[in-house]
Amino acid sequence: MTKFLAFICLLVHASTAAAAPKPGTQKPRSGEGGTMRVDYYHTGNAKEEHFSLDRVVLEPLPWPGNPAQPIDTTNRGKYLFEVADAASGRVLYSRGFSSIYGEWETTGEAEKIDRTFSESLRFPAPGAPVRIVVKKRDARNVFRDAWTVAVDPADKFVTPVAAPNAGALIALHQSGDPATKLDFLILGDGYTARERAKFERDARRLVATLLTTAPFKERQADINIWGLCPPAVQSGISRPSQHIYRQSPVGATYDAFDSERYVLTFENKAFRDIAANAPYEFVEILTNSATYGGGGIFGLYSTVAADSVWAPYIFVHEFGHHIAGLADEYYTSDVAYLPATDRVEPWEPNATAMLDPATLKWKDLVTPGTPLPTPWPKEAFEGYTKDVQQKRRAIRAANRPEAEMDALFREEEKHDTALLNEGPHAGKVGAFEGANYEARGYYRPQADCIMFTRDNVPFCAVCRRAIEAILDLYAR
Repeated sequence: MTKFLAFICLLVHASTAAAAPKPGTQKPRSGEGGTMRVDYYHTGNAKEEHFSLDRVVLEPLPWPGNPAQPIDTTNRGKYLFEVADAASGRVLYSRGFSSIYGEWETTGEAEKIDRTFSESLRFPAPGAPVRIVVKKRDARNVFRDAWTVAVDPADKFVTPVAAPNAGALIALHQSGDPATKLDFLILGDGYTARERAKFERDARRLVATLLTTAPFKERQADINIWGLCPPAVQSGISRPSQHIYRQSPVGATYDAFDSERYVLTFENKAFRDIAANAPYEFVEILTNSATYGGGGIFGLYSTVAADSVWAPYIFVHEFGHHIAGLADEYYTSDVAYLPATDRVEPWEPNATAMLDPATLKWKDLVTPGTPLPTPWPKEAFEGYTKDVQQKRRAIRAANRPEAEMDALFREEEKHDTALLNEGPHAGKVGAFEGANYEARGYYRPQADCIMFTRDNVPFCAVCRRAIEAILDLYAR
């Protein structure tokens, strides 16, 4: 890095000192020490896609990752990017990830129109020119090169970015030296300056939930959790289905992909620039709203409506998607995605097409003597759930109070807990048909799990192991 760039970074760093961890807690710099981010555009439709470079920036804080763990070997994500030294070809850094575009291309809308999404790649700032390769899984889930771009850190157009003011950084859970910790940022959206104290209460309440859930409970000494709350002009976030529109700092909105409960932000650069005030590897966007809603994308972020009575469940469930690439195990709820045309083994660790039971990906965890596929009260579950879905749509169509939806969900929770946690295979690992939004052809590891229902049950054994693998990648 040139002395000029180093000087600029120093000025930017000083201007955001209030948002940085206290002295002695920052991770050591890797390579040239900074955090580089490539912002790009991802454009296409259901049949083709294109990538184009937007900008290359240096974030104001040092690289927050563990320099001893640069290469991702977990085989997670719909995409993978590698940063390779341009001269030698040696891979310096890699991470699997998924994206909003990767989800959108499976929707019906993608069959009709083109759309463009802003995305980002973050990695340790290199000391010499690098080649970045983005890979995408093909029809057989094998990674293939999709886009290559060259980046020279000495280029005059590599720009230091000044992170917008997001208020002081809040230490929600500190475990020690961040150099060997997973750094998790909780980012508030839709909170006014007067509601900052509410954000901190909301964040601490949900952090407490996460840290009492296995395996985070057992691994909380490996995790640092930070909070940021950029002030909003108006309280709340957008909900287009109710003609509610807000210019919130992070841009979170309900009705993503025309799914009323799906909360995402499509304002990628705004989100990234605000988050640059904190060291982070994973992000939860905490929205100041009460309607049931959330979302989670592997390696991007997860979201949750803070004031929903189901926020503790949504928070943990969606974080499972974000941190570990866990599949949704449910299959009876309405979703925007079109059904798969072929039964290919999913890359997600907790779903399988079980094309060969002898090679089941979690075979070592199967309870001895458990049949594959594993019997469970599937017809009874589906019949009851179909009735719930009809009632749910009626509540939303009539715009009835959220309390009615909550009451319906409580009845469903009571019914499902009783149905799924009794019988000869309850609590055992096997292969239970119904997962990945499909009633047939995909299987989940246990009858019940946080990734399947809103029951008061933990992550199943397979999901816990999948999360542990990611914790090991960042915290050791």
